[in-house]
Amino acid sequence: MLREQLQQYVGEVGGLLKGLLAVQAERGFLPSSIEAAAADVFNVSRAEVKGVISFYADLRMEPAKKVTLRVCEAEACQAVGGRALKARVCQSLGVDITGSPAGADIEIEPVYCLGLCSVGPAVQVNDNLLGRADEKSVVQLVTEALGKGT
Repeated sequence: MLREQLQQYVGEVGGLLKGLLAVQAERGFLPSSIEAAAADVFNVSRAEVKGVISFYADLRMEPAKKVTLRVCEAEACQAVGGRALKARVCQSLGVDITGSPAGADIEIEPVYCLGLCSVGPAVQVNDNLLGRADEKSVVQLVTEALGKGT
């Protein structure tokens, strides 16, 4: 089934990435067998497949936590307090700034641009983007996401 799903993208520009994204969209993450299957289907080395998976932050080899929090760490957001915001939000939520305690439902991921440079600091909570973010609004979004089960 995995090989058949990947096979649809052979010959397309960006086919390997498209195939990986399709598998992840269906399963929620990439299974451990993906490297060998994709290498075989696309006729590339496992190292090339692993390189694509490790390069793209949105590709994951494990199921996502209930809430993924991304605070932009690019220069534009840093200039308007992005790092301090991240520290305050993590403290309010009781999670480590570099990640979360084992078993927690919140995952902290570094990101270096969310495309909201003119309205920084920018934050993403799951699929929700927030410009001019402040501690209260970010904590509220995370709390709502935890309650909804998204």
